[in-house]
Amino acid sequence: MTSKHKGHYSEKHPSDRKVNPQISEGVSDRSSDGEIPCTVAFDIADHFKTSPEEVGFTIDSLEIKVTKCQLGLFGYGPKKMRIKPAEMVSAPLEEAIRQYLINGRLPCDAAWKIAERHGIRKMEVSSACEALKIKISPCQLGTF
Repeated sequence: MTSKHKGHYSEKHPSDRKVNPQISEGVSDRSSDGEIPCTVAFDIADHFKTSPEEVGFTIDSLEIKVTKCQLGLFGYGPKKMRIKPAEMVSAPLEEAIRQYLINGRLPCDAAWKIAERHGIRKMEVSSACEALKIKISPCQLGTF
């Protein structure tokens, strides 16, 4: 969800791409007031055994806003971002982050892998990236 697509999320996708009706129903059932938390989107992907990207496409097609990014990057009210730059980034964590960079950015799915492998919270990886001035992109749901 980039600011240029805010409120018009479906415009990010080809007009001939079709929504899976089952996923659409799952998203509609689990969204509230035109919003759906990131964790719920991933639950839906697991339930339907599909990719987060497919669920993200469906969310966009229904013009639903994703909130409460699990990396803390957006969807937390007026402050928007929930994370702050880490005061210190350990050498092993920095090395892991830099190993996954693509064109200077850390993919969201790589941030999740790093968190799991290092036994830390996803938002700790985001905070490290903020301290290192590394952007996280692309999002697994396609929001950014």
